[in-house]
Formats: sequence, C-alpha cells, structure tokens
Amino acid sequence: MELEKLNEWNPWWENKELINELIGITRDEYNLLVNSIEIREITIITGVRRSGKSTLMYQMIKKLLEKGISSKQILFVNFDDKKLSPDSLDDIYESYRINLNPEKKAYIFFDEVHKKNDWESWIRKKYDLKTKDKFVISGSCSYLLKKEYSVLLTGRNLTFEVFPLDFKEFLLFNNIKLEKENIEKGILLEKSKIVILNKLNAYLELGGFPEIVLKEEQFKMQVLKQYFDDILYKDIVDRYNLNSQKTSDLALFLITNFTSPISLRNVRNSLGVSYDLIKDYLSYFKEAFIFFTLEHFSYSLKEQKTLASKIYCIDNGLRNAVSFKFSKDEGRLVENLVFLELKRKGNEIYYWKNSKQEEVDFIVKNKDNSLDAINVSYSDDINERELKSLLKFKESFKKTKELIVITKDIEKKQQDINFIPLWKWLLE
Repeated sequence: MELEKLNEWNPWWENKELINELIGITRDEYNLLVNSIEIREITIITGVRRSGKSTLMYQMIKKLLEKGISSKQILFVNFDDKKLSPDSLDDIYESYRINLNPEKKAYIFFDEVHKKNDWESWIRKKYDLKTKDKFVISGSCSYLLKKEYSVLLTGRNLTFEVFPLDFKEFLLFNNIKLEKENIEKGILLEKSKIVILNKLNAYLELGGFPEIVLKEEQFKMQVLKQYFDDILYKDIVDRYNLNSQKTSDLALFLITNFTSPISLRNVRNSLGVSYDLIKDYLSYFKEAFIFFTLEHFSYSLKEQKTLASKIYCIDNGLRNAVSFKFSKDEGRLVENLVFLELKRKGNEIYYWKNSKQEEVDFIVKNKDNSLDAINVSYSDDINERELKSLLKFKESFKKTKELIVITKDIEKKQQDINFIPLWKWLLE
C-alpha cells in the first residue's frame, strides 16, 4: 500500500498545528471519552452519521500532541474513503509501521471501521498480543459494532454513544453560556430568558447536528436533507442491498408519524409491503441510529408486547427537513426532544397506557428500580387528563417516585406533580 493514500487524513505528519483546524468546539459531556486515550482498552465510539464522532477523535489527537506525543505516532484512517477499499487492515498497519513508526507506541484511529470485514478479530488479536498500540474506533451502525464487539472484545473496550447536541451544547455553540447555579436558583434576567426561548425555538426547528448549528442559515435545511439521504443510502440501502424506493417510503412514513404508536398493519396497508419487510427495515433504521422505538411499560413481558411500540427520530432538524409539517407538530417536536434527552442520559424508558386510555408519555426506570412518570404538555393550559394519567400511574405502581409535567412556561407543584418549563428542564 502507498503511504500517500493516508497523508490527507493525517495532516499533523506535516505540521502538527493543522490539528487546530479540525478539533471543533469542545463538548464537556464527552470529556471521559476524550480522556480514554490515556488507557490501554479499545475506545469504541458509536452514533448517527454527522453527530461529531470524528471531531471527538480529532480532539483526542490534539490532547496527544499537547502531551508531546510525536505526530508520527498517530495514525488516522477514515474507511469511508473509497481509495482505501482495496487495502486490508494489515496492508495499512504494516505500511504505517514500516515507513513511519517501526518501534514506538502507536495511537491508531479507525473511523467507520465497520467498512472492513473481520475488523473486530484483527483488533482483538493486536490487543491480546499486547502490541504497542492504542486503538480508537468509530462506526455509525450499532448492529455491526455491538454484535461483534460484545462477543470478541468483551472486557477489552470502553464504549461511548455520541448524540447530536443537547440544548446546553446548542446554546454554547451559539456563544451563549449560562451558570447552572443561577438557573437552579431562578436567578435569570428576563432578557436572558428571552434569548433562551428564542434559541429553543431554533433548536426545535433545526435540531442539534453540530455542523448545522454553525452553517449559514440559508443552507441548513438543504444540508439536513443531504444528511438524511446519506444515512438512508450509505448506511442502510448500500449496506444491506435494499430496495431504495421501499426504504425511502418506509423512512418517510415513520418520520412523518414520529412520537406515534406504529402498527405494522397500518404500515402494511399504507405502503403495501409485508410484515417481515417492515420488521427488517425498521431494525436497519434503528441500527443506523435514525429511529428509536419505545416499548409499553409493564412488569410482564407478555403484556409489554401487547401494545404497539412508539417511534422517535434521532433529530428534530432531520425530521423537519424531509417531512410534511402540520400545525400540531410543535407538541410532537417537544415530545421527541424530551425522549432524546432521556435517551442521551442513558435512562431506561417506556411509555404507559391502560385500558381506559389513560396514558403517560415517559416512564423512567431508575437504577434503584423506582419510577418517574413524565407527561409532555407544551402549553400553559394543561389538560386535566394529563394530570389524571400521572396520578393513576402512581396509584397503579407504588414504586413511583416523581411525577412531572413538562410545560411551556408554568412552574409549580400541585398534587405531588412538578410542573417544569421545557427550557428549564433541558438546562437542569
């Protein structure tokens, strides 16, 4: 393999200052990920395409260079590069070692590693032979990563899932920094609150893909549409050799009906495709991190499966760029946003509905097995049904600890229910 193929991916070999053009804005939420460059275990980074995985890898490289590690000890390879398709992992590794770094410890970054067959066996062998290598690998497909490394890399890795920006990060990317202590104490000037609410509207519309936040306004939606196409065709259609029209039709159906229960019968009737195809395609969408499903809450697995799953989308901006919009969408965008925030925090979450059609949007199962129940009502005129459903859930499940209604601007406590404005809930 010619080493020249790797030069453009490793500009620090020529001038280490060039790393500064790649590192983007620091995301404190992923400090542990960046610091994992210090340990021997393999660092695995998963997440939807364009969520910032590569930038976090560049921040790890910046950290190494600041510590005095030689630039020649750092190898970055992006396997999305078609020029590298003919080259095996052995070809790349040996060319790098022979030409640049024959003896010293190497810090090796493989971006979109799942494009190479048997990558997991190759890396495991290096790790078990205790070669002088630290591996950091990324991929935008949960199935390929989790299936293989759960078996072959158990005990040898630390795994991190990267999401698009949360609201706190969105504000920072817009040069707005707020003191957490002031928010908690309610010390917030009216003009600061106005700015926050303005940015919250933008966040609901544009989502949190890092490059979109920094992009010129007139190009944001067009680029988001391109993101959607890239995920659909590069991460799903091409990878699994699917029918592109059926894949697109089903994705658009799901993204239009986000936050709703998904009945396989309704999907089949709307699109004229089989149950098996729907199930397979939905699993591919989930593996590419574009959609998530939310199951009904019950201590009985059989009962849990009696109700349909609800569907959520990885990013509101992505959804808005490709779906028809309706006046009722604001409430659904807020519900999707709350789901993503709960998911981002690693919570075990469900929804709940009983035979009387009383429903709770989100049930959070805490580590101590207690439960929190959350309804989303983005309004200052709360429907009494929202409160009755929460109280009914608490009556039905004695382990319930906290009841929450996420509102537009109401903040109070009533009947053991905490009413919290969305902006404050997101920032706390």
